[in-house]
Amino acid sequence: MYERKTEPLASRTVYYKRIASNTFRVLGLFAIILLGGTVGYHFSTDPFTPSLDAFHNASMILSGMGPVVTSGFTPGGKIFSSLYALFSGLVFVGATGYILAPGLHRVFHRLHLEQD
Repeated sequence: MYERKTEPLASRTVYYKRIASNTFRVLGLFAIILLGGTVGYHFSTDPFTPSLDAFHNASMILSGMGPVVTSGFTPGGKIFSSLYALFSGLVFVGATGYILAPGLHRVFHRLHLEQD
């Protein structure tokens, strides 16, 4: 995906395409995870959480802000909520690294070119 250290630095067009590609992939991943979280929060309370509240709760967890609705969870719902929060935190950190990868690679590649 990236050029090797013996190859010249990629053009700005290629660099911007890499950033855009990584960003859109992460947004797609977030959409899938948000859908799963919404469905999970909808069915994990007794009575069921309305879909809009479930979406709100899932998006707040995915963004790292914390849960909004905490009452009415079944024991299985509490387990789901805990695992979803842990998973979301890891995905958020990984996604940030994935989006920043082209920029970091470009910096390190440029430093290596200056050494030669």
